[in-house]
This record gives sequence, structure tokens and C-alpha cells, in this order.
Amino acid sequence: MATEAPDQDQNEAAAPPDAEIQSLAISSSSSSSSNPTNQMMMSLEERYQIVRSIGEECIQEDELRNLLEKKPQPICYDGFEPSGRMHIAQGVMKTINVNKLTSAGCRVKIWIADWFAQLNNKMGGDLKKIEVVGRYLIEIWKAVGMDIDGGKVEFLWSSKEINSRAHEYWPLVMDIARRNTVSRIKRCGQIMGRSDEEELTAAQIFYPCMQCADVFFLKADICQLGMDQRKVNVLAREYCDDIKRKNKPIILSHHMLPGLQQGQEKMSKSDPQSSIFMEDDEAEVNLKIKRAYCPPDIVEGNPCLEYVKYLILPWFKKFVIERSAENGGDKSFENFEELVAYYESGKLHPADLKPALAKALNKILEPVREHFKNDKDAKDLLKRVKAYRVTR
Repeated sequence: MATEAPDQDQNEAAAPPDAEIQSLAISSSSSSSSNPTNQMMMSLEERYQIVRSIGEECIQEDELRNLLEKKPQPICYDGFEPSGRMHIAQGVMKTINVNKLTSAGCRVKIWIADWFAQLNNKMGGDLKKIEVVGRYLIEIWKAVGMDIDGGKVEFLWSSKEINSRAHEYWPLVMDIARRNTVSRIKRCGQIMGRSDEEELTAAQIFYPCMQCADVFFLKADICQLGMDQRKVNVLAREYCDDIKRKNKPIILSHHMLPGLQQGQEKMSKSDPQSSIFMEDDEAEVNLKIKRAYCPPDIVEGNPCLEYVKYLILPWFKKFVIERSAENGGDKSFENFEELVAYYESGKLHPADLKPALAKALNKILEPVREHFKNDKDAKDLLKRVKAYRVTR
């Protein structure tokens, strides 16, 4: 783990309990990139464009460029609650994003938020079941092709890391809680899949304070989570203002992939009809895509086109339609804008788009299916996870 220098401009009177935990300073003396060959061949602008392409929103772009210029190996943080089966938004899209980050020289810390899942009543709050789900998720990322070789990606269990450094973590959580009102914390409820109006347990009030602390505890330079986690990442930047800290975590929020049906803003593992799961068999994927919402000539709110944009094109660099000569013949697209224009013109029908999408998704998912079919431990994990009841 790279060592960060403490911020020399901090106001000591306003300093929280442990200054070392809070250090997000950009160090020019950091070790070489986790992918030194690729990074040496890339210009600063190329690295910036790769990292920036991940985010639907970036707070702030100038800070990101400055970070990449001065720190060869920035630390990116992402986290997840082990709360059920993994869908393609969490499995494929996260793998694409992580691999982009490592290709640009970043190190990625993936926070397996087992205690957070318990606080949020996932798996009925059963920590043993939550651990099983966490292990299953890691197996999927390894099988689908996440770039984990050479220490580029670390999977860190929140319970173990916090217990090992409790004297650092809990004073930081308490300081964040002390500096914020209950009303401000409740506005972060979206990070747990909760609305602002929903009645929260005391544990769920505590949750955002802990997630905010995670950013500093992990010494993250970049918070690379979904748009639904934006509010707590902004809270972390506000906390930097409170403690007079100059170097703030950069927020790089990725797009939320929609569910399969009309009006489903994001995939949900609690709703099987909204999701394609990473170990779904070929026939299941074909059927789900066949039934997916895909209005002719309409791009806006069309989940099938979004899957092509955020999954298929980044993965294969092209999207291939196979059809008879009578229906226009085969057609290949290398960018989304070309596909959009073709679809809006009526030259591509959903009946041709959907089979091509299903075929491409199945090609991505096949190594995962094979892994859970042939690996005894992975097969056992999947069997246990499928037997668990998903809870909110």
C-alpha cells in the first residue's frame, strides 16, 4: 500500500482524531504503476480520458487531471454489500470499469461491506450468510476477467479491516457524526436503497457516517461508485471542508444500468424480472432479452440499447447484427452514435437487435457459467446463495 504524506495545510485545531487516516495527499514519490508498461506508453491525456470515461459525472475534472499528473498510482475505492446474486450491472460493468482503471495505472480497493450489509438488514442481518455471498461475488469477478493479477485489485472485508484498525476507524466515524445533523445524514439514505421519506433504523442512520469514513480509512484518491452513491461521496468532500483539508476525494460516479422492463431505472437483484444474473444459463439470457422492453425506433429509455452502449461495445469494441439478406444483411457497429442513428431510422428492428445482444451477453457470461459448473467450491457457493432469501 502506498504511503500518503499528511496534508501540511491542515488546521491542527480542526483536525479529526487521526490525521494519518485522513491523508489523501497527492504524492509525486509514489511507486510505479501497477501496469508500468502500459502507463509508460500512455500520455497524461490518454490516462485521463480512460479514467474519465468511467464516470457519468466527475467532481472535479481539474482535480482528476492533477491527481493523474502527480501520482502515478492513484487509489480508487469501490464497495458493495453482499446481498444476493450478482447481475450484469455489478458483474460485467464493474469489471469493465476496474480494468480501465488498472490499465491507466490505478490501484483499486474493493470494499466488501459485510458489516454494512448487516446494518442494512441484507440476508436478514445474518453475517455468516453475508460472508458466503461475498465469497461468491469475488468468484464471479475472477471468472469474468477482472484484472486482479499483480496486486492491482484488493478485496478488503470491512469487518476484518475495521477490527484490525479499530483505534483509527471509530474515532473518525464519531468525528463525522459529530459534525453532521441527523437531517443531513438521512439525505444519504439513497446509498442504502432507501428513500428520504422512509423510516430508518438507528443502524441505518449510522451507515452513512461509516461509509463516509471508509473513503479516508482506505486512503482513497478516487471514489468510483455508482450515481446512487453520490450523496455520501459529496458528504466526504464536505467533511474535508469542515476539517480544513485541501486534498479532497475525487468523485467518479458511473452510470446506473437500467432494469429489463420499462421504467426500471436500475437493475435490482431483489426483482429477478429486472435483471440478468451472471450465472444465468444461455436459455435464460435469451428469454429475458426476448421479453425485455425495446420499443422500435426509440432510443430514450431503451434498456437493450443501454446494454450495448455500456457492456457490449466496451467489451468487444464492436456490436454485430446477424440477419438474412432479405432483412438487410449483417451489420457491424463500432460506436454507439452510429447504432443510435441506424436504430432511430427504422433500419434495425428489435427482432434483430435482441438476438445479437443476447448472443454477445452469453459470450461474456460463458466463462462464469463454466467456472460455477466445474469448480467444486464455486458450485457450492452458488447453491447456497440461490437458497438464501433476499431481504431489505
